[in-house]
Amino acid sequence: MNQASIPTDDTPAINDDLCSTLVEDMKQLWESVSGALKGLVSGDAFSRWFLSAELVDMNETEAVLAVESDMHQVWIETNYMPEVQTAFSQVSEMPRKVRVVVADEQEVQMSQPKAKEAKAEVPVVDRQPIQVPGQGKGESTHSGGGQAGGQDVMQKKLRSAGLNPQFSFDRFVVGQSNEFAQAACVAVASAKQAVYNPLFIHGGSGLGKTHLMQAIGQRLMKENPSARVVYLTCEKFINEFIEMVRKGGLDRFRRKYRRADILLIDDVQFLAGKERSQEEFFHTFNELLDLQSQVVLTSDRPASEIKNVEPRLISRFECGLTVELQPPGMETRLAILQRKMEDWDVSLGDDILTMLSERIQSNVRRLEGGLVRVATFASLGTEQITVERAEFLLKDILREEGQKRVNIDSIQKAVSKHFDLRLADMTSRRRPTNIAFPRQIAMYLSRKLTPSSLVEIGDAFGGRDHGTVIYACKKVKDSIESDVHTRDSVDMLITTLQRK
Repeated sequence: MNQASIPTDDTPAINDDLCSTLVEDMKQLWESVSGALKGLVSGDAFSRWFLSAELVDMNETEAVLAVESDMHQVWIETNYMPEVQTAFSQVSEMPRKVRVVVADEQEVQMSQPKAKEAKAEVPVVDRQPIQVPGQGKGESTHSGGGQAGGQDVMQKKLRSAGLNPQFSFDRFVVGQSNEFAQAACVAVASAKQAVYNPLFIHGGSGLGKTHLMQAIGQRLMKENPSARVVYLTCEKFINEFIEMVRKGGLDRFRRKYRRADILLIDDVQFLAGKERSQEEFFHTFNELLDLQSQVVLTSDRPASEIKNVEPRLISRFECGLTVELQPPGMETRLAILQRKMEDWDVSLGDDILTMLSERIQSNVRRLEGGLVRVATFASLGTEQITVERAEFLLKDILREEGQKRVNIDSIQKAVSKHFDLRLADMTSRRRPTNIAFPRQIAMYLSRKLTPSSLVEIGDAFGGRDHGTVIYACKKVKDSIESDVHTRDSVDMLITTLQRK
């Protein structure tokens, strides 16, 4: 990879007075937000999850809230984001997206001494507290040794690059659904020069795309501290580009992104419909490849299915290696839960873990959120946690998961029944219109309602190739837009399938 030394910023140094003013502004804003938040959540919830939080960064579009552990981060993101967003909206004229990050624990304690003292005054229920990573298993983030000091420096460096230290390869649970993607990411992170360029990772929400992408950046930074690693979301790339156009700072913008050793762009599907941003990204992409710098992209869908993006960009997304993340299987979900229990130093019965892994299948983020909810209730110690109690605590999650439990078999059965066909017609080679079009509808629904790949869908419909599936999906989509009878049939099938 290109390792040239690059200036990181052309802006003048910010003086101490301005820095102090910005910090004071953020402190005052967070005090106002906290006051509003107290009226939106219970007193116990505020004391438990928000008392030690700190507003650490903000701009015109985003506010960054730092909390003391990943337990706090997951719990707030799972249960209180609407309230946090509402509190910010009540006290600030400018709407901002709120992002929750895990702060360095020592920094939080130093910057929030009053909050820590106040927290000690809150009556605490007699319970066994949940330990967060770095506090259990004999680990310490405050040891005075040189190794610990080096780790603290590296963690601060990772965070300054926008990388979450928790998103490392060591903490990624590998299973059949993600082993190829993980191996490709390790290869990219370990290579001395660009390989599989670009690496395009796609899959549904909460399956680990961001984790793997950030793990690449972390390993490269640790093995080569002088490497220029740039990670950001596509949304941030677009917003920054628009801002630089407005301010006349395009030269600085281009130096920042076009001279990186590795550029990591998350959620690239948000380029859709942004013509000027696509043009800028196209030239950035080309220049990085010319410099033999690595590019890694993630998307919630295959490149070919991203609409309103120029064909020349799609072709470049597909010119390297494309890997897909599938929802984790039962064994992988169990392993994820066990890893998280070790991290948080909590203990739940095997029957509860089995229930969680069986009932929450769609994505890892939701699985972890379910574990947080059950583990926190168990830590209160007010009553014995049972499978029945856990199901009650997770009733909203389990209800939605049940609605999503649709597979190719159930789709084929529903379509056959709706069109009065034999189930065998879904896989046969017969091609009369009264059979072929319902079969194409079943392929379309399989693509829309399940995480199955094109190849898997083709195999399930009598060994057809992925091109046949693509053609079927396009034909049905066109028919939905032009024919009310097709649209009504598809809507009815979707409703029927999601009720099961």
